[in-house]
Amino acid sequence: MSHLRIGISANFLYPDPDRKFYAKKTLAFLEQGMCDFFASAGAIPYMMPKISGKVTSRDAVAEMDGIVFAGGADLCPRSYGEEPLKPEWEGDAARDEYEIALFHAARELKKPVLGICRGMQLINVALGGTLYQDIATQVDTETTHRCAHAYDNLKHEIDITPDTALSYIYEGREKAIVNSVHHQAVHKLGKNLKVQAVSSIDQVIESFWLDEDDSYVMAVQWHPEFARNETKSDADALLAHYLNAVQSRKR
Repeated sequence: MSHLRIGISANFLYPDPDRKFYAKKTLAFLEQGMCDFFASAGAIPYMMPKISGKVTSRDAVAEMDGIVFAGGADLCPRSYGEEPLKPEWEGDAARDEYEIALFHAARELKKPVLGICRGMQLINVALGGTLYQDIATQVDTETTHRCAHAYDNLKHEIDITPDTALSYIYEGREKAIVNSVHHQAVHKLGKNLKVQAVSSIDQVIESFWLDEDDSYVMAVQWHPEFARNETKSDADALLAHYLNAVQSRKR
């Protein structure tokens, strides 16, 4: 049996003298739950390394059936033409550069793409969009659930746009409950992106779709891989829709 090969962008730990292991080295890693999420549906997850040398990002993407952009550190505001409003919002510019190259390679090779949390923000920036550096100070909202504390227990309601792929996945429902793990969010939409859902609380964009006939680019601001135990049907439906697209485009 041939399994789908899903390339997942890496998180990075940079040299840290206080770390007890590989203190002088940069480490690339995946969160185990992300691997389990795709393996649960019969796909094999592969971490996409940052590559230099004779092999390029495009070569790595070509070996995969689909590409996923995972959550993690903030994007660097300089990646979308702004200066950080606070030093702690400097983000990870090196990861931005690596992932933007992966994204453009995936589009060129017509590999289906799924963005999750930071991954959604990355796709938006790669297509010329911008971000709110901090929802709490840049959006008129009273919500307190977009912080990193107890992130896997924080939830809110979204409004789903009718007649979109997400509406189909959620069987025509107009609302759903999702988790929330971010203080940054999409501000100006990138080229050809169409909104699929917004937060019921403050209308922050929670999902979009790339509106191009030959592409599959889906992104959600929440973490379906975290939510499977509680909203299994929703998370599995989203995963199935993506993997079906991967299978149908497999070469």
